[in-house]
Amino acid sequence: MNRLFPSIPLVAEEDSSFLRSTNLVGAVVDVVANKATFRDEVTEDSVLKAIDRGGKDAYNFGPNPATYWVLDPIDGTRGFVKGVEALYVVALALVVEGQIVLGVMGCPNWDEDYFVNCVTGVQETGNNFSRSGMIMVSHVGCGTWKQRLSDMLTIELSQSWTRCFVDGCQVLKEARFCTPESQKWESFPLSSSFNAKTDSEKIGNGDILLVPACCGSLCKYMMVASGRASVFLLRATTRKVMKKISGYAPAWDHAVGIICVHEAGGKVTDWEGSSIDFAADQVARRTIFPSGGFLVTNQCLHNEILGLISSNSSIN
Repeated sequence: MNRLFPSIPLVAEEDSSFLRSTNLVGAVVDVVANKATFRDEVTEDSVLKAIDRGGKDAYNFGPNPATYWVLDPIDGTRGFVKGVEALYVVALALVVEGQIVLGVMGCPNWDEDYFVNCVTGVQETGNNFSRSGMIMVSHVGCGTWKQRLSDMLTIELSQSWTRCFVDGCQVLKEARFCTPESQKWESFPLSSSFNAKTDSEKIGNGDILLVPACCGSLCKYMMVASGRASVFLLRATTRKVMKKISGYAPAWDHAVGIICVHEAGGKVTDWEGSSIDFAADQVARRTIFPSGGFLVTNQCLHNEILGLISSNSSIN
């Protein structure tokens, strides 16, 4: 990236401080060298500088409009640690003067059949899912597109992309919801109106279907953008600033997901219905400040859910 776009800053989750404090540097450099196109240019110094390029002290933006990349090298670290059967996402977005204009994310363990079965209630036995992986790409005004990672080396690229659209659900009790593993349904304002069930055959009056999903936020954005879920709810982490409780979240956990959902026909706001402002962190562009949390939907259900959130909770 530095070779192609040297003038565009990078905002990323990681820096090299942990590596420098351990004996892992050599192992990381070896892995990068084995995968690099230009192996002769891979040195310990170049690898550490590349990692630090997106660190928290790498660039001071100031209040003026800015263009920069947002990188999440692993969204869903717990899933990555679990290995083959768990989901994690690698993601990159381009922000131009506060607007996300380009995004790409890859999920190596994405299994299309698994999510179809979760939605339809079909029960699979064994562990024979294809795990073909998926890459999702979005550009402002051009839609969101997906491709199986397993097809990238075997099928002509122009023939293997499929356009993504959110689902068309217009009835809230028929919607498919997903939430973070770490946040219980009872912590969301909608729990006052609906109980959450994970078995589609046991949905009754006053129940909604909660689709199981693994670690990380971006996998849930993928589910909404590809029509596998209707709604993704996330409560923001909170902190007290000037005696007021405010929500915040890392920019890299949401930037790619937001453009992919928008370009697939969906909608993303905070719990008050405001757009997510990526320029609010004027110094580092690392933090976003949603009121209450994130509401990611197929757009049809968005206003109804905002109304329920407003009537069932005090956001701050």
